[in-house]
Amino acid sequence: MNTYALVTGASKGIGRSIALQLAKKGYSILLVARAEDDLKTLAQDIIATYNVQAYWLAIDLSAPEAVEKVKQWCTGNSYEVSVLINNAGYGLWGNFDSVDIDEQLNMINLNINTLVKLTHIFINTLKQQPQAYILNLASTAAYQAVPTLAVYSATKAFVLSFSRALRYELKDTTVAVSCLSPGPTDTGFAHRAGLDAMADLAEKFNMQPNEVAALGLKGMFAKKAEIVPGFLNKVSAAAGRHFNKALIEKITGDLYKRK
Repeated sequence: MNTYALVTGASKGIGRSIALQLAKKGYSILLVARAEDDLKTLAQDIIATYNVQAYWLAIDLSAPEAVEKVKQWCTGNSYEVSVLINNAGYGLWGNFDSVDIDEQLNMINLNINTLVKLTHIFINTLKQQPQAYILNLASTAAYQAVPTLAVYSATKAFVLSFSRALRYELKDTTVAVSCLSPGPTDTGFAHRAGLDAMADLAEKFNMQPNEVAALGLKGMFAKKAEIVPGFLNKVSAAAGRHFNKALIEKITGDLYKRK
């Protein structure tokens, strides 16, 4: 039976690049995101360019029944998943008390609950494969508290911790778990998060989605626990682990504070 790589948040940015690069490696692809037109176009491009199968499901993964619908879609079509890319997520910028609480809770739901649910519903299928992979998308924000991105950075810290714990639990199975933590990437994240005021600064440090995707997949197939692409991002992650936390919070707080 043919197996598939399922990629969430696949319509643009890192998710789109990961889908294309997995297709190039010969994987058939399952694309999941909200933007139906983008998914349809991407699926057509994958089929035409790489001669593999590509199917898409347009759905808002933060909706209450979304994960169950993804499961039904895969089960009903006999899509056997051997690679799970949990890429869907977003951030919100601003002091905690100034950002709409419902928006923050929706972010928590997508960044954490959806990722955990998707992992749980596919875990048994993945364990039945000769070799399977889970790649969870976190951020360099996972390595330190980030004032004005307080909830976002906390969700990504969860993703990193969850990934490492799950990796250990599955160490005697055929499932390898990795966590990819990019820094600033040219994906539209800053605009979605409300960080337009920092666009010029971000542009100086941005990596390209194709580069992040390539390094992420290289690390995933090498079964690395944590993948931090880019030298400056590695330094940032190391600083978050080893430097005085209050100092790091002051630096990031000054960097991201609203004018």
